[in-house]
Amino acid sequence: MAAHGPLRPLDERLDRALTAPSGPGATLLPSSAAEFFADLGNMTVALPVLAAVVGWVAWRERGAGATAARRWLPPLAAAVAMAAVPALVAPAKALVDRPGPPGPLADGSGFYPSGHAATAAVAYGAALLLLRPYPRRPQHSRHRALRRALVALVALLNLAVGAGLVRRGYHWPLDVVGSWCLSGCLLGALWLVLRRTRR
Repeated sequence: MAAHGPLRPLDERLDRALTAPSGPGATLLPSSAAEFFADLGNMTVALPVLAAVVGWVAWRERGAGATAARRWLPPLAAAVAMAAVPALVAPAKALVDRPGPPGPLADGSGFYPSGHAATAAVAYGAALLLLRPYPRRPQHSRHRALRRALVALVALLNLAVGAGLVRRGYHWPLDVVGSWCLSGCLLGALWLVLRRTRR
């Protein structure tokens, strides 16, 4: 990607198709909607959402009389996963030093992976994982349907954030995909911690 590898031409062609004023990207995601979704990857938007869920889960577990470990370990693990995003993304950006796509940030470098895409994926994904055990009766069909709807909502939200970042010219498509891979590792580790804690 940074040194004209085999993925770079494909990435640049996909970027041109998505950002062309009369292309499919403009039809599927108008510029104003793309800007809105791209902004959902900002720390100022994603962090308060995760913080609200962390606070609610801690309060809920306290009211249920949970042990200190069960009450504080899940929110703490989610906070650590979120703190790992800038700790991992910033060095990767400096190491790869990929130039930006044509657009408002074209003169800069250090675009891979996308910090906004990683922030959105980990913040909203961690919130989903924290909320997963509620309500307490997963066998009820209405509760299972609600959980599936939340998973679909978070997945669609992250797809929209990634599409918005590319459509507005803030990132190449593979910058976003790289962030999703990194976020998947962080969320997988968080899921393992939460599963062990709840046992």
